[in-house]
Amino acid sequence: MAIVCKSAGEIEKMRRSGHIVRQVLDALQAMVAPGVSTMDLERAAEKKMRDLGAKPAFKGYYDYPCVLCTSINQEVVHGIPSDGRKLVAGDIVSIDCGVVLDGYYGDAAVTVPVGAISDEARKLVEVTEQSLHKGIAAAIAGNRLGDIGAAVQEFVEAAGFSVVREFVGHGIGTKLHEDPQVPNYGVRGQGLKLREGMVLAIEPMVNAGGASVRVLDDKWTAVTRTEGPAPILSTVLP
Repeated sequence: MAIVCKSAGEIEKMRRSGHIVRQVLDALQAMVAPGVSTMDLERAAEKKMRDLGAKPAFKGYYDYPCVLCTSINQEVVHGIPSDGRKLVAGDIVSIDCGVVLDGYYGDAAVTVPVGAISDEARKLVEVTEQSLHKGIAAAIAGNRLGDIGAAVQEFVEAAGFSVVREFVGHGIGTKLHEDPQVPNYGVRGQGLKLREGMVLAIEPMVNAGGASVRVLDDKWTAVTRTEGPAPILSTVLP
């Protein structure tokens, strides 16, 4: 495992990349409404990235075709934007976005309600977001990687939901995915010791049903094996 700790100057460059991701996601959240297609979001995101001077991180990565991942309801992660996929009132849509600026990556996602959503979906989104903050609070130099995963897992499971195992967070820097992997489950006090200068993308993925997922025939879109929407929220931690 080759973990690269970043200097203050490198972290500042990553902060600028992350700020662009935030601006893109803010613009897309304002667009979310019934009748909007996920390809509408895709086109707007690519234009916004270019206007802000950044390049898309996802497009072409292992031949992925788009700049966004847009995952609706039972889709957990890696949903591919499409003109034919239009948002419907009651949906929740995860919008995952990454950019590269001056050689450094930013990567984040947000789950957005489409109009009025069910109480269960709202609780799921809220719990997932709160679990993210629990993970962030545990990301302290001297703690262990298991402390982050345990903080997320304990909060999610106490709320009656489940944590996806097949997909995890990751380090980030001059590559989109760097060591270490950052699971959303774990045991406190176990795993890699966290050090100053590590930059981690903590990405809680939470299901309303069981934890297991499967990948569709498009080779990208991961969906829950049980009924219930599954939002993902993520952040990049400097």
